[in-house]
Amino acid sequence: MSSAAQAYARTAQTTASPRDIEAQALLKAANKLQDVMINLGGTDDEFAEALLFNRKLWSILLSAVTSDQSPQTIEVRQNIANIGTFVMTQTMELQLNPQREKLKSLIDINCNLAAGLAGRA
Repeated sequence: MSSAAQAYARTAQTTASPRDIEAQALLKAANKLQDVMINLGGTDDEFAEALLFNRKLWSILLSAVTSDQSPQTIEVRQNIANIGTFVMTQTMELQLNPQREKLKSLIDINCNLAAGLAGRA
């Protein structure tokens, strides 16, 4: 990455809101999953890496939303926790039994949540 691109990335990170950063991370995870789903000739390692990235991201999101310091209402926190539980369960099932066609639900969840965070929903 060029020094100009690195400077832009640092500036973008310091000026982006937490919601924007979360939305960007969800879209990054969705893109990784989409790439694996579309590239049927991809390796098992690429599949596993995309799932691992998604699982780590959702672990962070679940930790934040279940924290006592979360600014969200109880209802919103419960809804996100329920979605997160589904995502984590689905991700673990796919790690044990890789099926690229089952990535669609994870991709849709990440994209829809990112759109909501970005105010596009």
